Amino acid sequence: MFDTKYHSRDLSQYSFLVTGGAGFIGSNIVEYLLKYGAKKVRVFDNLATGRASNIEEFKSNPAFEFIQGDLRQLNDCRQACEGIDFVSHQAALGSVPRSLNEPWTTNDVNVGGFVNMISAAKEARVKNFAYASSSSVYGDEQSLPKVEEKIGNQLSPYAVSKFANEIYAGVFRKAYGMNVIGMRYFNIFGPKQDPNGQYAAVIPLFVSKIMAREEVFIDGDGEQTRDFTFVENAVQANVRAMVCENEEAYGQVFNIAVAERFSVNQLYAAIQQLLNSDHPATYRATRAGDVRNSLADISKAKNLLGYQPEYDFKAGIALTVDYFRHL
Repeated sequence: MFDTKYHSRDLSQYSFLVTGGAGFIGSNIVEYLLKYGAKKVRVFDNLATGRASNIEEFKSNPAFEFIQGDLRQLNDCRQACEGIDFVSHQAALGSVPRSLNEPWTTNDVNVGGFVNMISAAKEARVKNFAYASSSSVYGDEQSLPKVEEKIGNQLSPYAVSKFANEIYAGVFRKAYGMNVIGMRYFNIFGPKQDPNGQYAAVIPLFVSKIMAREEVFIDGDGEQTRDFTFVENAVQANVRAMVCENEEAYGQVFNIAVAERFSVNQLYAAIQQLLNSDHPATYRATRAGDVRNSLADISKAKNLLGYQPEYDFKAGIALTVDYFRHL
């Protein structure tokens, strides 16, 4: 009997492509696939935001491959898809603030690059194409919890780019019969998330700044809420989506979260407690393009994908802080 956790297929029979596999979520997906004996795990990344250090540990594994290439080059995407059974498309230019500063770059990578990759996957006749979307798609829709069928107006170029991915995926399902599955991530956090740079994610940024006793900023009043989701839950969703055999799930997009919400102030207090620190935060103006409150309804993912988050916020933040403390 083959080793299994989130999958029912024998992974040793299949080849996987993880685009953006040197990034935060992508490298965690790669780790899972190699751990459970995939025949081949190919990473496609241009290392613009991904880090070589995230995949260094995999290079000694004979099942691991790395292709350095760019989503904006169709031939690079074609090369990446050769001989591949399942795709997990994580490669994108993240960050709402970055997209507001450089909307053209966000569009080129996230929309043009997505079309290149899904087209290459179609040509290669991959079995399933799973891709990352975002809760930012909900925009100014106020109702909680967020249900997949009810979205508002997007508030940033990043959100528009992710919504465009969903529209294109739906067209590729209808026009070409591709098995596509989208995942709207809700504030994924965990090991290998980058704490550095202008657009660093909030949790590793908080941890690193508190440990260094440097000034920490909280945007707005800190009472904005998020459905903070530990990365292992996103890994589970991707694995289930890639090897999914449920026809009802194809062409759909799913909320990937825990279905619980905490304020940024609560998050900061939890990190302070885990680090045994009283380091204060500095409050500043609300960030443009940000959604005030976020909470997911995950019943659709449970019903059609068999998704069941195994890590709640408390467990995830403890593991994350411990990871960064020992870097």
